[in-house]
Amino acid sequence: MLAPDQFRTALGRFATGVTIVTARGPDGTRVGLTASSFNSVSLEPPLVLWSLSRQSSAMAVFIGASHYAINVLSAQQKDLAIRFASKGVDRWSGIPDTEGWTGAPLIEGAIATFECVNHSRHEEGDHIIFVGEVVQCLHRSELRPLLYHGGRFYTEHPL
Repeated sequence: MLAPDQFRTALGRFATGVTIVTARGPDGTRVGLTASSFNSVSLEPPLVLWSLSRQSSAMAVFIGASHYAINVLSAQQKDLAIRFASKGVDRWSGIPDTEGWTGAPLIEGAIATFECVNHSRHEEGDHIIFVGEVVQCLHRSELRPLLYHGGRFYTEHPL
């Protein structure tokens, strides 16, 4: 049987970008979390996916949200990635954001943003896979991406 630690370590060898996925709760409260499980699905229609642990305290908000935003972080936003991955902290304190076209918070300084309609969900293992239809996206070519590999963040390209 495959040991979970062995599987997690092997997955960590795959370099990814880093995102903060954001939405608004029913009362308008901003919710956000760090996720590296982001991928494109389709160009026509424009679909992307990300996944969230079933144990996440934000699960109810994302299940109920009609829209959310995926903010791809720049190399200058490593501290934000750490903050939005931490528990028991005020993730939004002092964080500049704007309201996107869909109403989801957009994090200023992101290298790209994808505003999505919550298109579908798929329950798989210990995660829920969210598929979003992108209704608006923006990017900034002058910024470098924040990378994640082997359990570490990289602000400079290691290769």
